[in-house]
Amino acid sequence: MAGVIIAASILAASGAIARETPRLTVSANGRYLLAGGKPFFWQGDTAWLLLAKLNRDETERYLAAREAQGFNVIQVMMLHRPDMANPVAGPALENGDLARPRVTPGNDPAKPGEYDYWDHLDWVFDRAAAHGIYIALVPVWGDFADFRLFNPETAPIIGRFVAERYRNKPNLIWVNGGDRYGELSPLAWNRLGETIRASDPVHLMTYHPAGRASSSWAFHRAAWLDFNMYQSGHQDYAQDQQLHARGEDNWVYTADDLSRRPRKPTIDGEPSYENIPHGLDRAPEPRWTAADVRRYAWWSVMAGAFGHTYGENSVMQFFVRGTKANAYWPELSWQEALDAPGARQMHHLKDLILSRPFLDRIPDQSLITDSGPRYARVAASRGRSYAIAYTWTGRPFHVKMGKISGGRVRASWFDPRTGRFTPIGTFANRGVRRFTPPGRPSPGNDWALVLDDARGLK
Repeated sequence: MAGVIIAASILAASGAIARETPRLTVSANGRYLLAGGKPFFWQGDTAWLLLAKLNRDETERYLAAREAQGFNVIQVMMLHRPDMANPVAGPALENGDLARPRVTPGNDPAKPGEYDYWDHLDWVFDRAAAHGIYIALVPVWGDFADFRLFNPETAPIIGRFVAERYRNKPNLIWVNGGDRYGELSPLAWNRLGETIRASDPVHLMTYHPAGRASSSWAFHRAAWLDFNMYQSGHQDYAQDQQLHARGEDNWVYTADDLSRRPRKPTIDGEPSYENIPHGLDRAPEPRWTAADVRRYAWWSVMAGAFGHTYGENSVMQFFVRGTKANAYWPELSWQEALDAPGARQMHHLKDLILSRPFLDRIPDQSLITDSGPRYARVAASRGRSYAIAYTWTGRPFHVKMGKISGGRVRASWFDPRTGRFTPIGTFANRGVRRFTPPGRPSPGNDWALVLDDARGLK
């Protein structure tokens, strides 16, 4: 049966590409992305080692699962380390030389061994497009920069090769950088961005920084950077000892990025992953749960992010039981982890945001009169005719009414775990009103209050 499904999908792929992955652009207000001129909410997944670990049947299984869960972007490493190779297609580079991609004659997708790494990546792009998924491609991971293999001389070579090869893929998003501070190798990263942009002026590009940093810090004004990406990181409040520590408050990066000029959209491209230890390499520490990954998503989007990237420990490294893990003590196989609770719940946020007018939504903390610090934060945003307020603990809070249109508002609770609405009632749109979420206040009893102009959405 699986073979039949795969074959049918391949036959349909050519027609699905243009229909399901239209060109992405930045909205006129500099806050959001559009796909073919329509609102696009980035629901991303970190599939970092997909090219290094999966064969074609496994890749198809992964893409089908993520499509079914509502994901529309996957973040993938093109070159992780000099020995980067696909288990079927072989190595990407000649002797690990960044200036010498290994390109061989022949490209028969039905015969393993008769297509090379780059032929395989061609196929992955097309299969992702058939599932309505964009690939946010990181050309060069930071390991190459650490070993000085990525530098101002090699950056234009690999940049020109990859841009010329993939610029015609409709579902491409460029992600310059690779988990490194841009300030450490600014000339090389700039040259990579400039080279790609010169060959491909169409597809959007960002930069993936190191933990607790944003692309805006080094490259906000770079002509090749279309939107910002930050990595809020994997440490909890107690573990974050860095200068200007922000702990788990990923919304601060969103607010900072959107305060800059010219305005560019922003997104948390790497928050704490589900099922990964707090602090990454601290095995005895607790692991981040579905409740935590929901909080990161809602906090950043309420602050104005145009979407969110989710991650799961076993999936991002495609861990297989009985083999050596890349890092961070995964406990599930990647196939099991595909169905982690957080992965199944991510689309509820996207569905809610897309159900209301998209482009006029702005963050507005003035809606909440008694928001607190850290986990007590009640994160709020609104459009002209609606407002959303998210509490992670489910504690009661007060809302300043009159911030949206209409003499009366219709209120309801939205469950981030299930996507279900529970009506509250209709109220006068004035004064300050107290709202009490369902259940007993506790970490992870999260709810979103949704207020709509009672006359209907406008």
